[in-house]
Amino acid sequence: MKNIAIAIFIALLVAVLALFLVTFQVRETQSALKVTFGKATSEDQIKEPGWYFRWPFPIQRIHKFDSRMRVLEVEITETPTKGDVPIIVNTYVVWRIAEPLKFFKAVGAVVSAEDYLRSQLSNTQGEVIGQYYFYQFVNSDKSKIKIKEIQEKMLSTLQQAVIDDYGIEIKTLGIKQLKVSEDVSKAVFARMTAERGRRTAETISQGDAEAKKIRDDAIYKEKELVAAAEARAKIIRGRGDAEAAKYYEMLDDDPQFAMFLRDLEALKKILEQNSTIVFSADTEPFKWLKKMPDIIPREPSEPK
Repeated sequence: MKNIAIAIFIALLVAVLALFLVTFQVRETQSALKVTFGKATSEDQIKEPGWYFRWPFPIQRIHKFDSRMRVLEVEITETPTKGDVPIIVNTYVVWRIAEPLKFFKAVGAVVSAEDYLRSQLSNTQGEVIGQYYFYQFVNSDKSKIKIKEIQEKMLSTLQQAVIDDYGIEIKTLGIKQLKVSEDVSKAVFARMTAERGRRTAETISQGDAEAKKIRDDAIYKEKELVAAAEARAKIIRGRGDAEAAKYYEMLDDDPQFAMFLRDLEALKKILEQNSTIVFSADTEPFKWLKKMPDIIPREPSEPK
């Protein structure tokens, strides 16, 4: 009985070893590549998890790759912008192994892939940043800042360069840190101060011009109003002089009758409105309401 147990154990051990030699497992976080006598094709790529058959070594070798996302941060470097104003940029990428065959043939290992990505990212960074001016990175006006556009252009450029030849997929690219050197900061602030001064001078100049225009318009309107008032005053004075001349003529012809007509005109104007006035009945010209005068108008030919 003991010998049977030992035999079963040995058989199981051989079966496990044989299974280990001819199969392999790919986990959820892995991809794999079967290499037969040092060669592999696209059909030898394994991107789905599970158990797979293989020929034992040295016929086939299995290369497994971690297919999870990785973060690679590039060292801080000074990069010139368009116009030769340098900025200090710190960028990062999130990447993964998407094509095991291309990756294996191009770099083979993660360390080599990261070295390649650093070099490629540095080149892309210099190429894209060199297309933008400094004020598109640092500006008090948010509408002029193009950081998002720059990141998208860098990502697009880098993605195309690495997926075709290296089997690497770039999911995200971002600018983690953006700085300027002390000398550049001083120059930038000096330019900003000068720009603020120029805008202030322009605003003051525009305000002075607008104020002068308003003053000129007011003076012109004042002159127009004064001229109109003087013209109307002349008309009124002319009418008054004409009325006075008429009364003067009447006074010359018949002074007593002219004074009576003047008093009646005054009564007419006083009594036009509904009002109550208390005066003595003998007060001029109200005495005429009590008794009409004995006035006989003279004939024009009658001597005074």
